[in-house]
Amino acid sequence: MKALIAMSGGVDSSVAALLMKENGYECIGCTMKLYGNEDVDLSDTSTCCSLDDVQDAKDVARKLGMLHYTWNFKDQFKEKVIDNFTYCYEHAMTPNPCIECNKHLKFCELYRRAKELGCDKIVTGHYARVRKCDNGYQLLKGKDASKDQSYVLYSMTQDELAHTDFPLGEYSKDEIRRIAEKNEFVNANKPDSQDICFVPNGDYVSALKRFTGKEYEPGDFVDMEGNVLGRHKGLVCYTIGQRKGLGISAAYPLYVVKLDTEKNQVVLGKNEDLFSRDVYVEDINWIGPEELPETFRCAAKVRYRMVEQPCEVQRLGKTSAKILFDEPQRAITPGQSAVFYDGEIVLGGGIIKS
Repeated sequence: MKALIAMSGGVDSSVAALLMKENGYECIGCTMKLYGNEDVDLSDTSTCCSLDDVQDAKDVARKLGMLHYTWNFKDQFKEKVIDNFTYCYEHAMTPNPCIECNKHLKFCELYRRAKELGCDKIVTGHYARVRKCDNGYQLLKGKDASKDQSYVLYSMTQDELAHTDFPLGEYSKDEIRRIAEKNEFVNANKPDSQDICFVPNGDYVSALKRFTGKEYEPGDFVDMEGNVLGRHKGLVCYTIGQRKGLGISAAYPLYVVKLDTEKNQVVLGKNEDLFSRDVYVEDINWIGPEELPETFRCAAKVRYRMVEQPCEVQRLGKTSAKILFDEPQRAITPGQSAVFYDGEIVLGGGIIKS
């Protein structure tokens, strides 16, 4: 059995490679070159997938006696991830680039390369699990709730799940670091990446301007009644729920409640104005082989760092649905993803429309 290991240069994917070798697989490592340092103004190594990480991946592969390839996916990454990132912000949405990268690069382009190499499995360092059931495969949360990454994997298909392994899904992060230290991996104590890989300093507005060459048009801050409160610096500079950096004085804290592209206005309101029970979701991928009822109950989360909440889901079509949460949820943001859960099982997910 052969496995292709996606190695970012971090500790997680390195231990994933070790675990697969210990499970008897012939392993091949690969690092995806997604951009050049000069493309994203990279000045440090606090991100994943940067060129500075390639050497760490090669060192671990060499230590494990594995072949290692570095493949250039810059064009595909720009088209599928960076261009989508730009489009979303320019249309008053807040994207999740990791989801698009997993969908189009790790489990599409990489899957194609794996088949060319005769590999039976693609392996990544995600904290999630795959379980075979009677009529197909299920995507499950990782056992370590604090590290669970199933949210960013909801776009996976049955065929992809059948040929994917997440060996870290049964472990905690502390256990993974201990394994890396025991095996004297060069990256055993390497910090986890925190930022979007192509926005290494967290300044996504500067990244947008660099990608597009544009300056974004200022407009009005308005309150919930439409009264002008001041001037904003361009819609792309703001996200739903934002409080800091508004520069508006008021008798109570103000938050971004809505981005109005037609009027080029940022609507501000109180914290309670951010709560809603209704969510419309499009481009849904339902993972299971069996079709779900038109209306069913489950739990859902509308951003990565939250605990899923009980709700009713009304399917509006094959790839669209309305969520009605039992309790109002804060700062539901177009462009982010809603992901559906039945206990530890990921049912699917899609993009929040409104």
